[in-house]
Amino acid sequence: MNDFSNYFLKPKWPVFYEDNHLLVIYKPSGLLIQGDRTDDASLLDLAKQWIKVRYQKPGKVFLAPVHRLDRPVAGVTVFARTSKAASRLAGQFREGTVEKKYLAVVEGVVAGDWGRLSDSMQRRGPTSVIVDPAAEKSRRALLFYRVIDREKYRSFLEIDLVTGRHHQIRAQLSNMGFPVVGDLRYGASRPMAQRQLALFAKTLCFDHPTGRHRMRFAPLLPAGWPWPGTGNDPDAPPWNYVDLVGGV
Repeated sequence: MNDFSNYFLKPKWPVFYEDNHLLVIYKPSGLLIQGDRTDDASLLDLAKQWIKVRYQKPGKVFLAPVHRLDRPVAGVTVFARTSKAASRLAGQFREGTVEKKYLAVVEGVVAGDWGRLSDSMQRRGPTSVIVDPAAEKSRRALLFYRVIDREKYRSFLEIDLVTGRHHQIRAQLSNMGFPVVGDLRYGASRPMAQRQLALFAKTLCFDHPTGRHRMRFAPLLPAGWPWPGTGNDPDAPPWNYVDLVGGV
């Protein structure tokens, strides 16, 4: 595997917060959170290498993901650096005390200023579907959305994700008739240039696992975000993994 240990030192790949218990970092589109059968690079492996080099740690580095972002989704994510932090953060996600807000550009013009989507979902292999509440192994999925802006054929939404089901935002918005831009799996009309989705993990808010004080992270939208007047901040991180690592 190539040596990616210095990549997080780049200003364009920000570490939002770091201490003995947590690592809060930007995830670009196109990068796995955790390794899979493809043996492609993952944010978890890169972060472990970075910690190992940064602190000259011998042996294995403990680092645990406590939530997931889909590979084509960018945004803020948190890793636990101790087993205690992992357990306590996982508990917050289970109990619903973590605030998770996303931004999305969807196909179609969403009526009204806000809405609530409450569905039953069932995972079927690599996808999730909306099913009857009585369906076996179905799980409740709840989110709220607010319309930030509209164009002729698209809408810009802020999403408050209450539950955290597999592909929840993508499946629920598609079921409503407004697939996320670029999301061919859930009904979008065309892909984006680098197969990313116009879905961004904008806000993550949780209690510190040992200090118990509330922490909030809300990074800039990535460069090139597909809405007029956004994604053009000079400090915005690149949207895609290949843009960060020069095609590696």
